[in-house]
Amino acid sequence: MQTPALFQPLKIGKIEIRNRIVSTGHDTTLPVSDKVNEALIAYHRARARGGVGLIVTQVVGVHETARYTSHVLMGTDNDCIPGFERLAKAVQGEGARLVVQLFHPGREIMETSDGTLPVAYAPSAVPSERFHTIPRAMSQAMIAEVIAGYASAAERLQRAGVDGVEVVASHGYLPAQFLNRHVNLRTDAYGGDLAGRSRFLHEVLAAVRRATGPEFVLGLRITGEEHDDAGVEPDEVLQVVRDAAGHLDYVSVVAGSSATLGAAVHIVPPMFYAPGYSAPFAATVKQMVNIPVIATGRINQPQEAEKLIASGEVDMCGMTRALICDPLMPVKAAKGRSEDIRACIGCNQACIGHFHKGVPISCIQHPETGRELQYGDLPPADPVRRVVVVGGGPAGMKAAAVASARGHVVTLLEAGPQLGGQALLAQALPGRAEFGGIVTNLAREMALAGVEVRLNTRATVGMIEDMAPDQVLVATGGTPYWPKALELGEGTHVADAWAVLRGEANLGSRVVIADWRADWVGLGLAEMLAASGRQVRLAVSAVAAGEGLQSYVRDTMVARAVRLGVELIPYARLYGADGDTAYFQHIATGEAMVLEGMDSLVLAQGQIAEDRLLGALQAAGMANVTGLGDCLAPRSAEEAVLEGLRAGWAC
Repeated sequence: MQTPALFQPLKIGKIEIRNRIVSTGHDTTLPVSDKVNEALIAYHRARARGGVGLIVTQVVGVHETARYTSHVLMGTDNDCIPGFERLAKAVQGEGARLVVQLFHPGREIMETSDGTLPVAYAPSAVPSERFHTIPRAMSQAMIAEVIAGYASAAERLQRAGVDGVEVVASHGYLPAQFLNRHVNLRTDAYGGDLAGRSRFLHEVLAAVRRATGPEFVLGLRITGEEHDDAGVEPDEVLQVVRDAAGHLDYVSVVAGSSATLGAAVHIVPPMFYAPGYSAPFAATVKQMVNIPVIATGRINQPQEAEKLIASGEVDMCGMTRALICDPLMPVKAAKGRSEDIRACIGCNQACIGHFHKGVPISCIQHPETGRELQYGDLPPADPVRRVVVVGGGPAGMKAAAVASARGHVVTLLEAGPQLGGQALLAQALPGRAEFGGIVTNLAREMALAGVEVRLNTRATVGMIEDMAPDQVLVATGGTPYWPKALELGEGTHVADAWAVLRGEANLGSRVVIADWRADWVGLGLAEMLAASGRQVRLAVSAVAAGEGLQSYVRDTMVARAVRLGVELIPYARLYGADGDTAYFQHIATGEAMVLEGMDSLVLAQGQIAEDRLLGALQAAGMANVTGLGDCLAPRSAEEAVLEGLRAGWAC
């Protein structure tokens, strides 16, 4: 597909951007302190080299009270300048432009380096529902100090050679807290009507502009729709943007708020949301200002961005997760190679999911992301070897693609009629069809690398010995786990999750799901069965359903299930079943939990390694045999693809 509008240059302030693709500000957790490091530089250099037009870095704190995580970058002293100088040169040297976010979280504090709770500051002492902080109201002296912090941080970044700064007034952070009538209860000049509540933001923008001058780009990131009953009203956002436009060179429009669980899902919306669903508000902003407008929110494919830009609805598109998944996406799109683009599937597992765990960013499809210093340049094979990969799931496909791309002669053997492994089951659940994209993307990687694929080929020791490989990579996956200690009475109808997804189980109208993993399987089955009209109880061996999922995915899936009438039962360890009754034990108390009146019990108890071939090859004395993914130990697609990368790299 051709995307001419997407690759038209654009002037922002005094600088020219080579195309309309933006990597918007997002925390990478790559810096280990409050300074730019080589890992962060390598991460952004990879995306600049891949053709992105504008890179907006992760947030930079403007005041000591802005430390919302233990690893946030800080701009409060001159020590920040050398790191940003190196980053600017790296990004600009590849033809992209660099803007840095200026940030204060207000009451939205996540964690600290020593685990203690700091004093959070906000316009008023109104609690944060999501992070359970009760802030201290800022004095006017402190307000002035923070405003000065925005200006001095901007001036330092200008000295570092970056192209501009972006004031973060989005997602319920400090400037948005001042704007919000439910959070800002002040009676002085910084509260009251909209003019008073917007005074803080306007003074910040004016101070930054005075400190840096007209040549330096100044942008604003703001939430159009917070999707929260206690959020900033959208019509007030429009007025604020209209009034601020005179200070600005661009405005970046997003959705959601950090303040509540329900609103936070829109910060990085998972695959359940339609592509570009938040763009209409950005289009409204575009109609009322004469500066470039950036739209962000599930714009994962070049054709989606092309449509928005060609129609004149917006000027640029934030495509951050698309670039996390495929740093070369812009180059591929510009050359018309849309089929070669590794499309983001919106799983949130290793991008925002890693940030919430406090570990460096990555991607389940492209584990090279965040590991650029280790896996940035693929080494050629020396010597060239014959490699046999057994199993066409994510682990096997990634291993085969990487090994073949290095120059090895690679054959992949898959017992079934199609590639994909357990990803084929994952895509069958409600709202998760996009997960199947991991199969399409990895299959394309293999095809481009020249892997020979043999489907409907069940590997045996003899077959592999006849192929005389130098290296065998076994990625035969797993099978559903049925607990050996499970007590089942006669006449009890039991099926595992895989059988249900394959349409092989007649469940009746009343179903109990025993969910051990607390991941997407149990919740997805519950929604699927409830949507078919069944009465569903989801008993989870965890504190909450979806406990193992990234929070935005979990909260979205829980909401969908609850709306369908699914009963969620936490702390439930499966013990057995007899006829129409399932027996559980409360994990915390040890007391019995009896669920009567069921027609079927569905087991979502995880997988057990399918390692028979691995064991047989090792027993036969074959050298250079390595197990990958669930064959080694059942985990998730992320570990499978990462191990595939490592194995292909090590061949």
